[in-house]
Amino acid sequence: MPGARVPPSEESVMPLRFAIHALLLPVALACAGAVHAHGVGERALLEADLANVSGAHLSAITVTYAPGAKSSPHRHAGAAFVYVLAGRVRSQVEGQPVRTYRAGESWFEPAGALHAVCENPSARTPAEFLVVFVEARAPTPATP
Repeated sequence: MPGARVPPSEESVMPLRFAIHALLLPVALACAGAVHAHGVGERALLEADLANVSGAHLSAITVTYAPGAKSSPHRHAGAAFVYVLAGRVRSQVEGQPVRTYRAGESWFEPAGALHAVCENPSARTPAEFLVVFVEARAPTPATP
């Protein structure tokens, strides 16, 4: 029938599907990591691919907790180095005891480990910490 539209074949839409998924993956990962409750703020500082480590990506953020604020239990796809900049942070990473970290102290979270407790134990003073993630880079779409 003239003018009839033939639907595209599965093979012809696969490259487009791959490109869309590759573009949406970082957004989905960012949303999945946003498990914070009221009183918790994040500020992105840096995003960079690590040229000397195949497939690795580094990102750095600061997180601020209002007095008494806390995050829900969560996991991160990549490893995280956490450094307390101000105040105190009470934290427990899977397999470790609960501990309160003060400004100048740090901890490490292995990729995929449950971060069961993360909160500001103070009723008066905000807390701020730097988090540096190293994780797998999102796939790059194929180019012709």
